[in-house]
Amino acid sequence: MTIEARLAELGVTLPDAPAPAANYVPFVVVGSIVHVSGQISQNTGGLIKGRIGEDMDVAQGAEAAKSCAISLLSQVKKACGGDLSRIVRAVKLVGFVNSTPECTDQPKVINGASDFLVAVLGDAGRHARSAVSAASLPLGVAVEIEGIFEIR
Repeated sequence: MTIEARLAELGVTLPDAPAPAANYVPFVVVGSIVHVSGQISQNTGGLIKGRIGEDMDVAQGAEAAKSCAISLLSQVKKACGGDLSRIVRAVKLVGFVNSTPECTDQPKVINGASDFLVAVLGDAGRHARSAVSAASLPLGVAVEIEGIFEIR
């Protein structure tokens, strides 16, 4: 099954790759590796803002993380000239979770992105990962995730 078919089966349409919000590029391709800049939690309704342990729970945070993974795939698609079949695998994610000092569920939040990538890419979606707490994130978003992908 193609990546596009799997996305359709999951009811996900990749949006256009979000433009950078400051002085950086959204991705850099070095050989067969795509380094994708941090993607913030957002959907068609706008930014997904909040703080886990304060005004958002883990399940809501995981949905925010999934939105970041969707944006990551949008960036990789753009890096591949629109051809998702060039994706070989997800290599690594680094996830930042806007959370209270008492919150220790950052890995459960970032699972929203990890689970989505495995659902879309199968075993090629399994990746190395970090999940860390942040006292705040840009624009008050709940989650930001950067990624590294291998492409053909």
